[in-house]
Amino acid sequence: MGSTLKRFKELISPFLPPILIWARQEGNFKGDYSDWSAASSSSTGYDSDGIVQKVLEAAMKVKTGQAAYERDSVLFDRIEYSWPLLAALLWIASRSENLLNILDFGGGLGSSYRQNRKFLAHLRVRWNIVEQKKFADCGKKFFRDEPLAFYDSLDECVAAARPASILLSSVLPYLERPYDLLGEIDRHRFKYVIIDKTPFLDRGGDRLTVQHVPPSIYAASYPCWIFNESKFLDRMKMSYELIERFDAYAGTVVRLGDASARFKGFIFERTDG
Repeated sequence: MGSTLKRFKELISPFLPPILIWARQEGNFKGDYSDWSAASSSSTGYDSDGIVQKVLEAAMKVKTGQAAYERDSVLFDRIEYSWPLLAALLWIASRSENLLNILDFGGGLGSSYRQNRKFLAHLRVRWNIVEQKKFADCGKKFFRDEPLAFYDSLDECVAAARPASILLSSVLPYLERPYDLLGEIDRHRFKYVIIDKTPFLDRGGDRLTVQHVPPSIYAASYPCWIFNESKFLDRMKMSYELIERFDAYAGTVVRLGDASARFKGFIFERTDG
């Protein structure tokens, strides 16, 4: 158990930033760094306590009906759906006797669940969120009355909830070793994997950039991977069949000097049962 927890801590160190709605804006990704240490040295980091508080305040306003939806602490008066993500969730539930038991890795305080709950209300839903400890503790304290469960360890979540699926929405780019997480997914043998809101290059190798958050949201910047699509798919195809691919953020293009990337999503099913 000790070695497993150590592996998980390594995967999420430094802590993940929340999903960023401004990620699609051109000019927010800069540089081509040789390693994570170099990118980190060019990043300012962020105040996790302040971010947790902002996300909590926004999530509580959604919970109490003062807003329709929040994403990354930004409030909306109407929900912006990711229809391919919703289709994937419903497809998975339809193949599981209307049970949706999913692990939302880096899912904050449940934004993706609230985004889609109108269309999930007829299902048996177990929405399990794995987050940094401050988010997990906050979720346990304030959102126990929703079908949400919070964990600060992937292994703890798998042992307690036995989720059949995992959602990775705008989270892999912020891991120092994202392919290690894919290895953990293999080890836990998730039947379905959903990738959403993740930037991919159409040529060249994986690129390590620094993403800059507009000061109007909060002052921060942090390392961010942009993956080579072919390399990423080859890794996934070692254990998973690609069921479908889709554009995320309407296929928004990010310019990176001599290269460009698009936000995409993928739905995978395990090939060996």
